[in-house]
Amino acid sequence: MRAVRLHEHGDADVLQVDDVDRPEPDADELLVEVAAAGVNPVDTYFRDGSYEPVDVPFTPGVDLAGIVTETGDDVEGFDEGDRVFGTGIGNGSFQGAYAEYATVPTDRVVSLPDDADLTEAGAAGVVAVTAWRALVAHADLEPAEYCLVHGGSGGVGHAAVQIADAVSARVITTAAEEYHDDLEALGAGTVLDYARDDLADAVLEAADGGVDAILDHRLDDYLQFDADVAATGCRVVGIGENSPDPGFTNDGAARSKDVNYQFMSMFNTPDLRVPLRGVAYLMESDELSIELARTYDLEEAPQAHRDVMNESVLGKLVIEP
Repeated sequence: MRAVRLHEHGDADVLQVDDVDRPEPDADELLVEVAAAGVNPVDTYFRDGSYEPVDVPFTPGVDLAGIVTETGDDVEGFDEGDRVFGTGIGNGSFQGAYAEYATVPTDRVVSLPDDADLTEAGAAGVVAVTAWRALVAHADLEPAEYCLVHGGSGGVGHAAVQIADAVSARVITTAAEEYHDDLEALGAGTVLDYARDDLADAVLEAADGGVDAILDHRLDDYLQFDADVAATGCRVVGIGENSPDPGFTNDGAARSKDVNYQFMSMFNTPDLRVPLRGVAYLMESDELSIELARTYDLEEAPQAHRDVMNESVLGKLVIEP
């Protein structure tokens, strides 16, 4: 089979397509013929060694969707021919999904509804599970609450807008102006240009004086902002930053409102199948769709890694083996 692999850590050019033996599933694993593998920033971190270096040769790709072609000896609940999607491979412990076939443990994959699109599902894992865990598990978002999603056009952001809308929250998001109409169509009640000088005032006006829950992907830019626009008891969930040293300029704004901060990683999810099943249900009920900005073949994986870090798009980039 063909697989994208790196033989040393480095920039996107270290990725190459190799002919390798098709893997055999362990007792608790499925062998999946990959229909689509989402491209995520985290894939580039495993490639370049920003995270703990992986053993090489290594195939990236945390997300996948496809067809089960073989089951391990101890596997129950899955059969050959099943449509599945999942996340949490391609992280050093397991080879990833930028390949024609991939093995995946059964605790990282769930069945996919018959009418769900495989390519869309292949892009769903990291972004939808992250958004679900942030808003449902950590923020405990409730109907009619005001929810601010920073960066609504991104992968996690556009999934979060839809998940917040699905629980009947009142969704406020930020994005470049070219994406405003699209985000309103996905469920955002208010879409604001993130570059406007009076953004905090605009958020406060849209939220009747304060936001109840916030999903923040750039804590180094918005940690203080979040405190300033929070309502009393606001839950802020931080999923990332560009600089590792975010800080307050005035933490009194947070203390005076009893703001709760939760920093999280999708990889710490106790059971990935729980949010994956929730995501599958929302996709089946047409309450969640993953926008596909661009697709690539295996040979184009280096360009996909450049684009995911440098391009502004609505939704996700996907490799189709």
